[in-house]
Amino acid sequence: MTLAHPWLLLWILPLFAILLYRKRFPVHLASLSFSREDLQAQLPISFRARWRGTILQALRLLACLLLVVALARPQKLLWAPPGEDQGIDILLALDTSASMQALDFNPDDRLQAAKKAAAEFIRHRPWDRIGIVVFAGTAFLQCPLTRDHEALLEFLELVRIGMTEVDGTAIGNAIATATHRLQASPSESKVLILLTDGRNNAGEIDPATAAKAAQSFEVKIYTIGTGGAGPALFPVEDPILGKKLVPLQEELDEKTLQQIARLTGGEYFRATDALGLKEIYRQIDRLEKTEFENPPQKLYQDLHLMFLTAGLLLLILEIFLGHTLLLKIP
Repeated sequence: MTLAHPWLLLWILPLFAILLYRKRFPVHLASLSFSREDLQAQLPISFRARWRGTILQALRLLACLLLVVALARPQKLLWAPPGEDQGIDILLALDTSASMQALDFNPDDRLQAAKKAAAEFIRHRPWDRIGIVVFAGTAFLQCPLTRDHEALLEFLELVRIGMTEVDGTAIGNAIATATHRLQASPSESKVLILLTDGRNNAGEIDPATAAKAAQSFEVKIYTIGTGGAGPALFPVEDPILGKKLVPLQEELDEKTLQQIARLTGGEYFRATDALGLKEIYRQIDRLEKTEFENPPQKLYQDLHLMFLTAGLLLLILEIFLGHTLLLKIP
């Protein structure tokens, strides 16, 4: 929240000066006369009599503070988004095959670590349109390109193992699905970030062929190979012993991922732990800086009416209580 006229807050100083003066030099006007002071001291003091002045004074002071803040014109800073043809269109392709359950990204499995790193990446790019493609034995669009990143993060949270209902790793299909969505984009920069822990063993499209098609539509692909070096523990359900952990051999095809990145002008990265994975997304964030011909413009939403209404209501409440429940007689 910002203030259009912050100097008007100086009116708070006279309010506090008056309050301190009234507290240091209270005004007592005798309402009833007593012949003896000891008789007055024996009279019971009710809650209303004891706290009447404090309550009414607090209400009046708070009301005046709110009115002064309203005069300073509080505002909420908003941003006018850039045009649809500005910014970068980015699709995140996430592998949801069974091997992404491997527990070598302690304490998370590979997919959970990938989702956390992707969420951080999304939050750092408010003006880009971002979407999600999920793939295993086949691929589909989980969330279309959008600047509504709150909705995008909800779709990301729903990504889970086996959601394509076909196991395997169809890297070529993932690239083709993303390219189909990006080819019609009006943006001058189109990027696909593909994350997997395996090799292409499913789908109808070869990864190299899909990458060449992406390159023809000027789609740049960054590939991320995820998983620690060597075998990783993988949870399986045993019909007798229940869930147990078994070693999973590394299946990552780095050569193909490097080829995909090279064909499209992107880069290949290897992530062996959660911190490394987050750093990779940060590197891509730095590599793909958004440039605007007409940058986002600042907009302001006035909030003074809220403070003005609250201040007036407190003044009305003070007057009402002073003439009813907290009425002083005489």
